[in-house]
Amino acid sequence: MRTFRKGIRNIFLMGVACLLFTSQVSALMPANQDLDDRVLAFLEKNSHHWRDMNVPQTDGKVLYDLILEHGYTRALEIGTSTGHSSIWIAWALSKTGGKLITIEIDERRHHQALANFEEAGLTDFIDARLADAHELVPQLEGPFDFVFCDADKNWYKNYLIAVLPKLKVGGCYTAHNVAGGRMRGIRPFLDHLDSLPYMKTTIDRSSWSGISISFKRAEK
Repeated sequence: MRTFRKGIRNIFLMGVACLLFTSQVSALMPANQDLDDRVLAFLEKNSHHWRDMNVPQTDGKVLYDLILEHGYTRALEIGTSTGHSSIWIAWALSKTGGKLITIEIDERRHHQALANFEEAGLTDFIDARLADAHELVPQLEGPFDFVFCDADKNWYKNYLIAVLPKLKVGGCYTAHNVAGGRMRGIRPFLDHLDSLPYMKTTIDRSSWSGISISFKRAEK
């Protein structure tokens, strides 16, 4: 049994390592192997325990890659849950010298996320706020260069409208669970994105849920 578990652990680490080595990395801080080892150990330990509407590992990796590829440093997450996506985002930001603001309305999930950030060693890279995103998002000053939205789908369009003026040109706005536009609220969100000539949107379908990836271009 011990040999079997060791084999599973090695497969997990090799899989994550292979994913990480495919990243296009720019504007990185000096390598912090201790932090990388700590985050990897945390992700391995919890790889089969994420609940509460957290993203799967493949989707977390999409976010991680986007941040590293473009050197983003000012990130906003709408909908922390218990922090799986936050950890992928903050891990990337630890390499670009950035920081994440993440918002969660549920107190239990918020406190569990705080414990997860501490265990993963990423607390210094995360400003976690217990708040109603409907109220807080419009109040945030920005600017941001990376946004991940994974909260109430009926409010997706409203979040987008509130954040876009604060998104830097070249910045990226991502949203979860958009595949097929099946969930209520997703179609108005996607239609609004399509109506904006300065936003270039694609859908990443590497997971069943789908992530919209929209880059802000200069408005003409």
